[in-house]
Amino acid sequence: MLACFAADRTGRCRAPADGYLLPLILVLAVFVITSTACSNGNCQLLDSCSVATDCGPGLYCGNCPAMSKNQPFCTRGQAIVPTSIINGLPFNKYSWLVTHNSFSIVDAPYLTGVQRITFYNQEDTVTNQLINGVRGLMLDMYDFENDIWLCHSFRGQCYNFTAFQPAINTLKEVEAFLSQNPSEIVTIIIEDYVHTPKGLTKVFTDAGLDKYWFPVSKMPKKGEDWPTVTDMVRDNHRLLVFTSDSSKEADEGIAYQWRYMVENEPGDGGVVQGSCSNRKESKTLNSKSASLLLQNYFPTIPVQSEACKENSASLANMVGTCYKAAGNTMPNFVAVNFYMRSDGGGVFDTLDRINGQTLCGCGTVTACQAGAPFGVCKNISVYNKTPPTATAGSFSGSVQLSGSASTVHFPYLLALCLFHFLLMLFLF
Repeated sequence: MLACFAADRTGRCRAPADGYLLPLILVLAVFVITSTACSNGNCQLLDSCSVATDCGPGLYCGNCPAMSKNQPFCTRGQAIVPTSIINGLPFNKYSWLVTHNSFSIVDAPYLTGVQRITFYNQEDTVTNQLINGVRGLMLDMYDFENDIWLCHSFRGQCYNFTAFQPAINTLKEVEAFLSQNPSEIVTIIIEDYVHTPKGLTKVFTDAGLDKYWFPVSKMPKKGEDWPTVTDMVRDNHRLLVFTSDSSKEADEGIAYQWRYMVENEPGDGGVVQGSCSNRKESKTLNSKSASLLLQNYFPTIPVQSEACKENSASLANMVGTCYKAAGNTMPNFVAVNFYMRSDGGGVFDTLDRINGQTLCGCGTVTACQAGAPFGVCKNISVYNKTPPTATAGSFSGSVQLSGSASTVHFPYLLALCLFHFLLMLFLF
């Protein structure tokens, strides 16, 4: 029952004038919200927020309209690098966050002088991705303008309307990160359309990445364990590079991806709940001849506003499905679109659970204890509301998703339609 804000001469409540009650209720609502809301970096996971600076370390202010969560709340935006908790195990015992088409960034500048018509998969720079705990980058490389470019294109051809930037720009970001973080390991997976002889070798060398290269000769060929992460760091073999072109291994010493890795279907085929089949180029997921498992989880057509739903419970469920399909093996790489979007914990929580079970037999990696027997865990019944900042860098807070980024704008939809039309035109 509403309180009496005005009375007549008899003392009985009278109805407020038209337009009076609603503004009054709104004022009271704002007062209640603002009086109880947190701010200034004190907000924890799932707390309501207004701006990025409201949320604590490792969190950002976002929302998830696809799950009817329109009010902005603090969401995880940073991964826990598992080697910061349990170190010294073979590389293939860990699970890492991978960004699908890491270079295909919303609002990336047009460098070819024409409007870009293609799909977008990420929202922040590769540097920011690495700072936030991403350790695997999927890059599409093409011959273009007498150079090697990153393009999101089709039929093996880069066009001025599908081009992003010269590959060396992104590779230099990786070099800067590895140089500044001498204990970190990064994996690059190339969808390879480069035909220039030694073209890939040259661009990696020019970017200064050759000094970090993990040699093909040291990669396990029959599904054995990889060297330990400690040994890889000691030897400065901190960059793993895989190509989709089988000829590059013999010609340039770049590992042919499906000789060392199995992978489920990318695109729509990889997001069907209850089904997890291998990519056609890959061996079966339960093959014992490859020691790395990549799990793709992203739809064929990326939509920003839907990613928060995709990267939440459905992702966790699919990890369980692929775990069984792979003969009870957890993925070493989990590749997603718009990696920061979720209903709270997202891909970060999923990776924490994977690493916890694999590395120490615990429900989350935050329960692992270095040096403790397998299965001896810290008493953590639920995920801490504020995640520990155990990454190499600190969260930059550069991605604010509570505003217009949470919707799909008309120009973006138009670009998708045009891209689809052009693709059909080339195919038929």
